[in-house]
Amino acid sequence: MVTYHLVIGKKALEFISALPSKSKRIVIEKCKTLADDPFPGQGDKELIHRKGHKDIYRLHISRSYTAFYKINKDENMVKILEITTIEQAHKIYGRF
Repeated sequence: MVTYHLVIGKKALEFISALPSKSKRIVIEKCKTLADDPFPGQGDKELIHRKGHKDIYRLHISRSYTAFYKINKDENMVKILEITTIEQAHKIYGRF
């Protein structure tokens, strides 16, 4: 089984830093699960299909937040690009 290295982008890190401690803990723990299995098929992960954007995935986190991420299979790396509220994520889908 391959374990992926997690990288958190600046925008995602800023979002996490601004969260209340309980929410921060939940978001961090859920994001850590991507290291073991970042691919859709089980859980709340999904490949986003949007024209002009390739291989962007989303992870729903407790019914409150959504993380957008990319998988680099060659480097065994998952990069979390952005984390936002579910409401904001629905608006963002047009970008991805």
